[in-house]
Amino acid sequence: MTVPSPRRTAVRLGAAVFAVLVAVLIPAGPAWAHNSLKTATPARDATVPSAPKEVTLEFMQRLDPAFTTIVLTDAAKRKIPTGEPVVAGAKSTVQVTGALPNGTYTVAYRVVSVDGHPVQGSYPFTVADPTSSAAPVAVVSATAPTPSAAAVESGGVPSAGVLVAGAALAVLVLATAALLWRRATRR
Repeated sequence: MTVPSPRRTAVRLGAAVFAVLVAVLIPAGPAWAHNSLKTATPARDATVPSAPKEVTLEFMQRLDPAFTTIVLTDAAKRKIPTGEPVVAGAKSTVQVTGALPNGTYTVAYRVVSVDGHPVQGSYPFTVADPTSSAAPVAVVSATAPTPSAAAVESGGVPSAGVLVAGAALAVLVLATAALLWRRATRR
């Protein structure tokens, strides 16, 4: 039985450490991550000069039409009448059939990607039509609702916990490599 040289052992260990660091620290691409909202019309926190006739949400991945929901509410949390969501690939659109006087509105969505992962979230926008004669919708709360932890999307970027765990794993692997290197060079 031959004993591998210390140099060969170090090269193998270095390659293993590099592979672990790449796997842990490089963010997952959209194909590996849960779906997330890419663009929205009207946009998040936008102030639009006229009431939109439709709301369009585009996601990073294709949507499952059977499990796509978009709800529009006013500042008093009353549901605004809309049509059913129409899904085309990664986009979903609802026609706004109710009146939208000046005020703040919230778009809430819950979608399921074709990979089966549900994603939900919400965002506000404001209608500020200077020509509107309709009474503005009263604002109940000055702050936008905070989405639940399940609704927070990472967009494929690893969380702080994953990065800390990856760094700890890298330190452990490097310490083990250093220990093995010392043992191999003593022989």
